[in-house]
Amino acid sequence: MEDCFETLISSYLDSKVGIVEHFVSEELAQHLINRLFELKEQNLLKAAGIGNAAKLTQNSAIRSDTIYWLDRANNNEYENAFLDQVDAFVSYLNRSCYTGITGYEFHFALFDKGSFYRKHLDQFQDNSSRQFSMITYLNENWQPEDGGELCIYDGDMAQKIAPTNRKTVFFKSNELVHEVLESHKPRLSVTGWLRRD
Repeated sequence: MEDCFETLISSYLDSKVGIVEHFVSEELAQHLINRLFELKEQNLLKAAGIGNAAKLTQNSAIRSDTIYWLDRANNNEYENAFLDQVDAFVSYLNRSCYTGITGYEFHFALFDKGSFYRKHLDQFQDNSSRQFSMITYLNENWQPEDGGELCIYDGDMAQKIAPTNRKTVFFKSNELVHEVLESHKPRLSVTGWLRRD
């Protein structure tokens, strides 16, 4: 597994955007997909907001996905297995790069057909605790015509990343403006931030 972590870190160091194709196993990815659809059926996914704390608002013209926060208190074995993988990655990252990450927050994200998230930065103006953004995709048999790419901007350059199953993307939360382009079919991920509080 450390080879996977090293690929994610080294590709980030090379280009500001770390990518690894298989951050989670096929089995865990399938369980996470099933869990997300189960949450949808139970009406537990909530419209995602913009901002934090008292400034949290909802604006479907900017962001139209629905989310559910992962929490060990949910006592779901597959959420916990994903968080175990994050714990192992954070330990490796801190050990190899001295990043001082002290915590994290992750949620399931479902972009239904026609959903998007306009250009934004992941770090709040009044809170710099989010250090790295990290997205793991859960989309089987994703095709170019399905849309839903993550588009990351760095100056005049734009990098489009297809949200293919088990791929993980990793970048600095305060550095790169990005957006989720309109998805033409349901698009699933576990999205989160590594924090230094």
